[in-house]
Amino acid sequence: MEQKDLLWIRYVAAFIFFAAFFQTIFAVTHYTIPEEMDEGSVVANLVSDLGLDLKSLSKRKMRLDVVANKKYLEINKDTGELYILEKLDRENLCTSKSATTCVLKVDATLENPIRMFNIELEIIDINDNAPSFRRDTMHLDISEATAVGERFSLTNAVDPDTGSNSVKTYYLSESDHFSIEIQTGRDGSKFADLILKKALDREQQDSHNLILTAVDGGVPARSGTASIIVRVLDTNDNAPQFDKDSYTINLTENSPIGSLVVKLNASDKDEGSNSDIIYSYSLYTSEKTQQTFSLNPDNGEIRVKEMINYEDFRIYDMEIIATDKGVNSLSGKCKIKILVTDINDNHPEISIKSLSSPVKEDIPVNTVIAVVSVSDKDSDENGQVDIHISDHLPFALKKSSDNYYELIVSEPLDREKSAEYDITITVTDRGNPPLSDNETITLELLDVNDNVPQFPQSFYTIPVMENNAPGALLSSLTAIDPDLHENQYLVYFIIEKEIVNTSMSMLFSINPENGNLYALKTFDYEIEKEFLFHIEARDSGVPPLSSNVTVHIIIMDQNDNTPVIVSPWRAHGSVVEEKIPRSTDKGTLIAKVIAIDTDSVHNSRITYQFLQNTDATLFSLDQYNGEIRTMRMFSYRDSRHQRLVVIAKDNGEPALSATVTIKLSTVEIALKTYADMTEVPLEYDIFSDLNLYLVIGLGSVSFLLLITILVTIVLKCQKPKPSKAAPSCRNSVISERNSTIADSTLVSNDAYWYSLFLAETRKGKLVVRQPVPKGARYIVSSIPRSTGMTETSDSAASTLQYSK
Repeated sequence: MEQKDLLWIRYVAAFIFFAAFFQTIFAVTHYTIPEEMDEGSVVANLVSDLGLDLKSLSKRKMRLDVVANKKYLEINKDTGELYILEKLDRENLCTSKSATTCVLKVDATLENPIRMFNIELEIIDINDNAPSFRRDTMHLDISEATAVGERFSLTNAVDPDTGSNSVKTYYLSESDHFSIEIQTGRDGSKFADLILKKALDREQQDSHNLILTAVDGGVPARSGTASIIVRVLDTNDNAPQFDKDSYTINLTENSPIGSLVVKLNASDKDEGSNSDIIYSYSLYTSEKTQQTFSLNPDNGEIRVKEMINYEDFRIYDMEIIATDKGVNSLSGKCKIKILVTDINDNHPEISIKSLSSPVKEDIPVNTVIAVVSVSDKDSDENGQVDIHISDHLPFALKKSSDNYYELIVSEPLDREKSAEYDITITVTDRGNPPLSDNETITLELLDVNDNVPQFPQSFYTIPVMENNAPGALLSSLTAIDPDLHENQYLVYFIIEKEIVNTSMSMLFSINPENGNLYALKTFDYEIEKEFLFHIEARDSGVPPLSSNVTVHIIIMDQNDNTPVIVSPWRAHGSVVEEKIPRSTDKGTLIAKVIAIDTDSVHNSRITYQFLQNTDATLFSLDQYNGEIRTMRMFSYRDSRHQRLVVIAKDNGEPALSATVTIKLSTVEIALKTYADMTEVPLEYDIFSDLNLYLVIGLGSVSFLLLITILVTIVLKCQKPKPSKAAPSCRNSVISERNSTIADSTLVSNDAYWYSLFLAETRKGKLVVRQPVPKGARYIVSSIPRSTGMTETSDSAASTLQYSK
């Protein structure tokens, strides 16, 4: 029972306490202030309003509770005034738009004893906020096909203020297509609907920019704006259109494959897929055109697909269709005409229509030998051609008709100068750059016999060495005939001519086919020195042509004759015996050796040498004139008999020689005899009986010569016919049965004696005779006196010839 009573007492005490507490709390003090008062503004004198003692405020530690972690109000403990510590913003403190009033509740607490006061501070709204839209920009997508009167909801504006300070109305910027209608919500808020009042056309205007303004009811009124961007959605209501309905394009032939011809541009006012265009050929475009040109379906590019040739097609027509990708696709079309421009891409062509080949070289001038035609597939100047041949050819071109020309002979032809002609005909067009072509025809010339055989020389001098073998080849006399075939085949002849009753064909022979000249006999320089005759070359043409050449055969001497010693005279054998006085002075001429050689001047040049000499200090021999002289006087020690062997050599190769042996015997002659003969010239001391014989022999020979001349004259006068003997010339052959006198020269074939010089004297000549072998022939000429080396003249008057 006691516990229950105690618990009951506790409940009563608690009730009394809470009753006193709630009595204190529910004493409410109410204040009304506008929002946004400045900091420090006094709201009211709280001490006075609560009936408190100002002096006890500090002691009782009066304080205000913090609201929402912020302390907006404070009590001045000195004055007891309640003032604004921080500005009050009704919109922040009272966020609910449904509340009509905004009250800030604050509890003031006193201690000793504890006492609480409930203070309500009603915050009055002022128009401190402008209306604002949740989004500054509103985007609307409206199809251009939307019907007029269609509504579109807009985002409403928000104003934190309340009452008349909130949004009151809306305004729309000026627009021909849109207007707004203001609506009021259940909570009294205002909002606007956008109404389409005029049909849209995206192609004219694809977007509309509008300004929506919200205005509140405060004084002064505040406003806020938002942008409305209306994007007009496209419908496929426009067909694609090309920039032009037709195109005319000039395209050069042979344009590279892939080169751009034209880029078509079709436009569609629609957008999106409605404006995406596909290009294609229409059915009116030929297959050839579509094969020649490619069309890009996406970008409308037309490019060259195949090689374009002006000569094949000059104009290409095509129709291009542009189709959009809309649901109900629309299309547009255009026509294109491509004109192919010619370029100089075709070479002129030459065609040989007829040709006469071969032709004779004597073909008349202006004769037509070929007909040619020319052509060029190009047009205008590119197709105009000029034709020509080389100016150095004996031909010319003559126009006969359009594009036809005749090739004629313009100058006389000569096969020997040119057996054939390669005639290059060149044709050139007038394009830029010009193109050309050429055709070469070969014209062969047939030979006619129009050329006389020609020898390389008009006169041939052929040296022939004497003692040649019969049948020896002397030379090859070849003529040249530039003709062909039988006109070129030559036959050689010797033109007959007699020399000393001898036909030339008996001396020489010529091969009629190759002109090789042969000797038919052996020639002797000492008898025949030269021959002069003609050789003819004749071709085999019809009629034959011929020419001749003079041939001069010169017989060349060989050293084939041995020198013959004619002095001193040798009666028997080859030993000559002479007697000389023992008192002979130094330099006295003892003897003179004279040798003759019938070879030519070079080979007949004689030199003399001692082959044997008993005493080399006693005698000297002049190697050129053969004089033997004493080198000193004889002494008693010298032998009475001296033997000298003299050799005479000619100048040939190899040299030929002859020797003579002279035996000298010295005799004693009184000095008185010689003293008494001082009136006789010393030159005649050497005369002996032998000298007398020589004088008598010379006279005899002269007499015989005179007789021979007289007989010859008589015989010549008695003959009615002229002698067949050859006239006096270089080719004359000396007869073995006749004799002739010329230039003081004695010619005797039957004579047993011949004349020669034995020695010289200071006053004249001595001539001796000496026998020669039977059948031999000599020609002895008088030799003038000489004090030096004996020289032999080349003339006929001073030559001694010897024939075996």
